[in-house]
Amino acid sequence: MKAAMRRLTIALSLSVAFAGGANLARADEGMWTYNNFPKQAVGKKYNFTPDDAWLKHVQMSSARIAGGCSASFVSEEGLVLTNHHCAHQCIAQLSTAQKDFVKSGFTAKTQADEVKCPEMEINQLVDIVDVTDKIRAATKGLDGEKFTAARKQAESAIEKEMCGGDANAKTRCDVVTLYQGGVYNLYKYRRFQDVRLVFAPEFPIAFFGGDPDNFMFPRYDLDMSIVRVYEDGKPAKMDHYLTWSQGGVKPGDLTFVSGHPGRTSRQLTVAQLEYQRDVALPERLMRLAEMRGMLTEFMKRGPEQKRIATDDLFGVENAFKALKGRYEALLDGALMAQKRADEEALKAKLKKKGAAGKAGLEAFASIEKAVKTMRLVHKPFDYIERGLGFGSDLFGFARVVVRGAEERPKANGERLDEYRDAALPQLTQRLFSKKPIYDELETLDLTFALTKLREILGADDPFVKKVLGKESPEEMAARLIKGTKLKDVAARKALWDGGKAAVEASTDPMVVLARTIDAEARKWRKRVEDEVDAVYRKGGEQIAKARFEAQGTSVYPDATFTLRLSFGTVKGWSQDGKDVDPITVFGGAFDRATGRPPFDLPQSWLDAKARLNMKTPFNFCSTNDIIGGNSGSPVVNQKGELVGLIFDGNIQSLGGEYGFDESTNRAVAVHSEGMLEALSKVYGAERIVNELRAKKTAAK
Repeated sequence: MKAAMRRLTIALSLSVAFAGGANLARADEGMWTYNNFPKQAVGKKYNFTPDDAWLKHVQMSSARIAGGCSASFVSEEGLVLTNHHCAHQCIAQLSTAQKDFVKSGFTAKTQADEVKCPEMEINQLVDIVDVTDKIRAATKGLDGEKFTAARKQAESAIEKEMCGGDANAKTRCDVVTLYQGGVYNLYKYRRFQDVRLVFAPEFPIAFFGGDPDNFMFPRYDLDMSIVRVYEDGKPAKMDHYLTWSQGGVKPGDLTFVSGHPGRTSRQLTVAQLEYQRDVALPERLMRLAEMRGMLTEFMKRGPEQKRIATDDLFGVENAFKALKGRYEALLDGALMAQKRADEEALKAKLKKKGAAGKAGLEAFASIEKAVKTMRLVHKPFDYIERGLGFGSDLFGFARVVVRGAEERPKANGERLDEYRDAALPQLTQRLFSKKPIYDELETLDLTFALTKLREILGADDPFVKKVLGKESPEEMAARLIKGTKLKDVAARKALWDGGKAAVEASTDPMVVLARTIDAEARKWRKRVEDEVDAVYRKGGEQIAKARFEAQGTSVYPDATFTLRLSFGTVKGWSQDGKDVDPITVFGGAFDRATGRPPFDLPQSWLDAKARLNMKTPFNFCSTNDIIGGNSGSPVVNQKGELVGLIFDGNIQSLGGEYGFDESTNRAVAVHSEGMLEALSKVYGAERIVNELRAKKTAAK
């Protein structure tokens, strides 16, 4: 890891030295917005220049799964391809002790067999509009609380203007902050909330190799699932979707990844990175490690406990490994030294400008001050406002109905962000979801959260005393879970529809708890929004201006879980003096199988062995720049055809949060030929295969 970080440091240094188009000739770096994609630079390097029609087609064929994943439309009838781990929550929610689709897989033999996911929402980006001038005009000369209020009002007005008041179950508009506040874009989405499961393989083949192979390569995973979006009870008609390629990819082929990277920190200041290194990441890792131990022990209680906790454990283990890689990257002295050198170089340029550079210099100072504030308030903010001290689905329902009663009567621009019109359909979909609630797991989660609340804030903290009284965390959790009626969707709906009067009259113990702590939680939220977030945005705007003067917008913004396009090639790398081949084949999975978890192939694969072509490409890696959130992203070729499905990165890529090293950073994908081979010869899913291979009915 340290050697990789040293290479990353060199890459960062060169990126600064050759800012703009020149660095594109050196490395396949960047998660580019579609309205600022470096077409000419790609054309110069690869002799292929994506035109506007190509970009529009790939953009419209891409999809976002609300909550943290990517996907793509792959048929005219609304089929959507994503990862198994992106649909895992849906698969688990549809499972029962009698029919465990996580364990046995799921294939809808007919369209009537496709089953609705309780909570999944899929978005299609249809338009991007630059609204920077409007936001800056609204916030000019303002700071702190006034800046935050003005920004929210402006964003609300823009979203209403651009969507024509049409933010609803079919449309979503979001103002997106780019370049740490240097640019604001309005993203307009077509929203799908009727999403139905079509296909999912068994968990052992979707995550073959388990945690030992996570973020490793070679890989042999069928980490795929297929869902379908519906409108008005019928499969949605898609004007744009990705057709399946003939043959997929081979080493050296040019590839594009269109997806929604969640977050990068490549443009953060040193003070912000130090906060991540010293506070945020260590605390998150410690909590995840404890949760992993708790869930592992819980799953040993019996087969049903193992079934209902598998999804949670999978998420915890994946998050722990990813954050551990980021933490190790920030512990690398050379990386931080390079970040400091880059920042000091920019400050030196600003000092030479005199009065013209004053705002930029002050921005660095104000952000450093805000970081100090965050160090002081992060514990109560995390555990009271962010809810880490009350972690359970049932408390989440209670908070939504309590806050909804307070927020919904307000003007749209005055509400908390998650209660604005654009967000309400997703919020209510989850609130009224019929997903199963398991009392035993809820009690475990709430006991853990309340125990951590007492540990982190202290047993003598007035807020902790107010919450727990004389009860232990175990006693309180058991009482709340047993006494609440929020497991019933009808009870949640009655509180939501009844508004403030119903919420204030409720004696439900979980609602009483959410109501009791709300004022304290809002206090910490307001302080962070006014004294930290507003400063980061305002300061980021000033620093972005300084960078734009030196580099223009020929650099890409940090990831924001909005649609981005990266480019690269199918390529291995050299590790410990050995070349890593970029493509694995089916035969490798059978060679690697031991018959014991996590290297156990499902019985369906063992039964199909004689039918399978062992030379069929299975997984491949490429130099595409990706990060968390890109899971489920389509890999496309120059023709705009689907050739792969991103599901991971190699261990070296975990430092991609802070920079990109083309020599070792690799994106890992399922090969398109491997997916078809498995669908056809293992699962007999010819209905799905025929739809994926169908030709477009007309040019649209």
